[in-house]
Amino acid sequence: MIEIKNVSKSYIKGENIIENMNLQVQDGEILGFIGPNGAGKTTVIKMMTGILEIDEGDIFIDGKSIKKEPYEAKKNIGFTPDSPDMFLNLKGIEYLHFIGDIYQVPQTERMKIIEDITKKFEIYDALNEKIETYSHGMRQKIVITGVLLHHPKNWILDEPITGLDPKAIYDLKIMMKEHAKKGNAVFFSTHILEVAENLCDRVAIIHKGKILFLGKIEELKEKMKDNTSLENLFMEIIGND
Repeated sequence: MIEIKNVSKSYIKGENIIENMNLQVQDGEILGFIGPNGAGKTTVIKMMTGILEIDEGDIFIDGKSIKKEPYEAKKNIGFTPDSPDMFLNLKGIEYLHFIGDIYQVPQTERMKIIEDITKKFEIYDALNEKIETYSHGMRQKIVITGVLLHHPKNWILDEPITGLDPKAIYDLKIMMKEHAKKGNAVFFSTHILEVAENLCDRVAIIHKGKILFLGKIEELKEKMKDNTSLENLFMEIIGND
């Protein structure tokens, strides 16, 4: 479970980017985190993962405070950033071993996971090539593979399907569903509202640092008295704010 409790963040004193945010991602669910550019999504994700300091409030990963117990909290996180352009001078296999070493994944176990996932993502034959030679989609796949190496209970995915081919998108969506079905939490940030509508158990709509709606899409349709698509509902909420 991921819990955001009374969290605020400002870059300029007196001007909150995130204001008193409260949000839970329950075990066994996929929660879609959606909002326009500049809404504060990336800021929230960076606080969830300990990249940014939290000004007020706290965030808990399975009960562990990201502020007070960052090492223990991060053990239970699998995070894909919005850009996969990292460690470009490493070969794919070197990057995966680096991640495996950080999380102390045994060699035999990690090699099986690497083989299974990279073959599914069709990048197994490129593991001995440098990441800088990979396409954007291949870089995204190698990062996702690294995320899954240590079997993290809580997935925090920031635009994970950007740049992926249709088969890889399908495979990742199946993996997300299976992960949640096992009683784990998936926090899924995306701009693709159709995917969010079809995949997520609940959605949180964020705008100008505040959550305007949190719940099931059916509840949103009832609230807005509109039985059309999430895209239309999203535009109506953002337009009314």
